[in-house]
Amino acid sequence: MPKINISNWNVEDEGFWNSTGKAIARRNLWISIPALLLAFAVWIMWGMLVTYMKDFGFTFGMLNGLTPGTPEYENALSEINSMYYTLPAIAGLAGATLRLPNSFLISLGGGRNVIFVTTALLIIPAIGAGIGLSDINTSYGFFATMALFSGFGGGNFASSMNNISYFFPKKMQGYALGMNAGIGNLGVATMQKLIPLVVPIVVFAGAGSDITMEGVAFAGIQNAGWVWVPLLGISAIAAFIGMNNVITGTPVLPSTAQGVSKTLIMVLLGLLAAAAGAYLLVGLGLNMWVVLPIVIILAVLLMKFATPGEIRENLNSQFSILTDKHNWIMTIIYTMTFGSFIGYSAAFPKLCQDIFPTADYRLWVFLGPALGALIRPVGGIISDKVNSGAKVTMWSTIFQIIAALGVAYFVVQARGSEDPLEYWWPFFGAFMVLFLTTGIGNGSTFRSIPYIFSKEKAGPVLGWTSAIAAYGAFIIPKVFGQQIKAGHAEYALYGFAIYYLICLVLNWWYYQGPKREFDNP
Repeated sequence: MPKINISNWNVEDEGFWNSTGKAIARRNLWISIPALLLAFAVWIMWGMLVTYMKDFGFTFGMLNGLTPGTPEYENALSEINSMYYTLPAIAGLAGATLRLPNSFLISLGGGRNVIFVTTALLIIPAIGAGIGLSDINTSYGFFATMALFSGFGGGNFASSMNNISYFFPKKMQGYALGMNAGIGNLGVATMQKLIPLVVPIVVFAGAGSDITMEGVAFAGIQNAGWVWVPLLGISAIAAFIGMNNVITGTPVLPSTAQGVSKTLIMVLLGLLAAAAGAYLLVGLGLNMWVVLPIVIILAVLLMKFATPGEIRENLNSQFSILTDKHNWIMTIIYTMTFGSFIGYSAAFPKLCQDIFPTADYRLWVFLGPALGALIRPVGGIISDKVNSGAKVTMWSTIFQIIAALGVAYFVVQARGSEDPLEYWWPFFGAFMVLFLTTGIGNGSTFRSIPYIFSKEKAGPVLGWTSAIAAYGAFIIPKVFGQQIKAGHAEYALYGFAIYYLICLVLNWWYYQGPKREFDNP
C-alpha cells in the first residue's frame, strides 16, 4: 500500500516530476477516472430510469379512482409525465448543490479520503433504486429521496477535478483534467447503454418484482439500480488503497479518520441544502427559478456558519474567489458547456420518448453523452496546442448555437408531421453536434482557468464553476418538462441558444477583444 500522505510535492520541478511525481500522478488519475465514471452513471441514471417507469406503469397512485379516457385521467397522466422529468431534475439539483461543499473538500479532507468516502456513499442510491424499482407501488417520495441521494455522484466531480489538478504540472493540466472529466463523463453513456442491457436479465428477481408490460413478467427492471453496487464497492476500495493526499492540495495533511469525518460533515451540509430545495420544488411547488438561488445561498451559508471552527477558517480563505470578477465570468461560460452537456444528458432519453415515441431511441441515446465525453479531452488538447482555451471556446460556442437552433427546427417539423419518424435522424444528428460542441467547450474552458487564476485560486475556482454549471442537470430537464407539457419543446432550445450567444460575447469581450483583461487564456 503506497504512502497515504505526501508532504514533498513539487510537480513543476521537472526532475521531481520525472523521478517521482509522474508515476504517483498517473496512479491517482487512473483510480480517479473510474470512480468519477460511476459517479456520473449513478447521478444521471434517473433520465433513463423514468423511461422504464413510464413503460411499466409507475403512476405513484395518482390514477387510483380515475376512469381512463376522462379529462381528469388525461390531466393526471400529463402531470405524471411532468413528474418523471422532475426526478432527474432533483438528482441534478442535489448533484449541483453538493458540488459546492465538494469544491472545498480536498483542502480539508485530502484527495484520497474524499474520493473514497464520496464513492462509497453512492452505494445508498444504487441500492435504493434497486429496491424501489422492484415494486410498482413504490411511492414518488421514495424515488425522489433516492434521486436526491444520487446527487452524491454529481458532487464528486468538483472534488475529483480539484484533486487531480494538484497532481499534474500546469503544462499538462489540459490533458489531466480532460482525461479525468472526459472519461469520467462517459459514465452517462455507460449508464445509458448498460441499463437497457441488464434490465431484461433476471438477476435480482428475489427482490420481489411483479411488474408486467403487456402481460409479460419483467423481473429485471431493478437491475438498473443493483448493477452499480459491486462496481462502486471495487472503486471505493481502490481509492482507499491506492490514492494519496498531497501537501499542495491539503496544507494540513489529515489522518484517515480526520479526513473522512470532515468530508462527511461537509457533504451532509450540502445534502441538507439540496433536500430543502427538493421540498420547495416538489412539496410546496415553488418555481424552479425561485428554488435555485435559495438553495445556492443556503448551501453557502451552511458552509460559512454551520461548520466547526477549524473547517470554517479554511473555507473563509477559499471563499475569496467569490469576490473575483473572473470567477463569475468563467462560471457563466462554463455553465454553457458543462451545464448543457449534463442537462441534455439527463433529459435526452425522456425527450426522445416524448417527441418520437415509436423510435428505437434506447439503442442510440448513449451516443450523445459518449461523444460529448470523448471529445472533451480533445478540447483540452487542442487548447494546449494553440495555447488558448478562449479561441477554442469561441468556435465551439458558435457551432453550439447553430446546433441548438437545428434541434429546435426538427422538433417543430416532427410535431407538424403525420409521420414524426421521418425527422428522427435529422433531429438525432443535430443533437449529436450539440453534444460534440458542449464537450469541446468543456475541455477548452477548463483549460483557461489555470491561466486566469493563481495556483491557490485555480483549484477552488475549478470546483466552484463546475458546481454552478451542474445546475444544468436541474434546469434543463425541468425546462423541457414544462415546455413539453405546454406543447412547444422548441421554446426551451430557443432560450438556450440566446444564453449561448451571451456567453460568446462575454468570452470575446474579456478574453479576446481589444479590451480583453487576459490574452486568450
